[in-house]
Amino acid sequence: MNRKIALRAAVGSSAVALALFSTMYVAEATTAEPKDTGALAKMSHSAAKAKLDSAGIGIRSSGGCSDRNNPSCTSLEQVNSASIDGAITLKGASGCALTVTGGTETGHADGQYSHWNGYKLDFAMSSCLTSYIKNTFTSIGGSKWESGSGNIYFDESNHWDVTFHNCGGCFKGGKG
Repeated sequence: MNRKIALRAAVGSSAVALALFSTMYVAEATTAEPKDTGALAKMSHSAAKAKLDSAGIGIRSSGGCSDRNNPSCTSLEQVNSASIDGAITLKGASGCALTVTGGTETGHADGQYSHWNGYKLDFAMSSCLTSYIKNTFTSIGGSKWESGSGNIYFDESNHWDVTFHNCGGCFKGGKG
């Protein structure tokens, strides 16, 4: 009998319960630590560099530095983790040596999917990389190619500018 009364009370006050739950949920959501959001999960320069180093991907800076606010540096500060994973996927799938020559430092074009916002990396031009991109991905005009996963590869004549919308399938093995 007590269960029926409790159930009726709960059903009768469902609006109050829902409001209370919603308030608790919002409070929890706003005070909780940020979670990994895939492409938007940000990395520090040192963590991104360590991950690239372990994959055999080099980093070159014309200024010999990693200061995000200096356009002569190559910084990975606040790069999206999917961009770093995408570089590793590119190296593994292509079998090419890769060197990052541009990251999140100031001096690149603005925009939602920009270097500054962590979506883009520049890679040193090589015949291996050029051949892989042009023979594997779909030309979308204007010296641009698109991978099946939606990442965009732009031949800027002296480097490849790559927009990573995702990790490109996150390479798990094979050649590389």
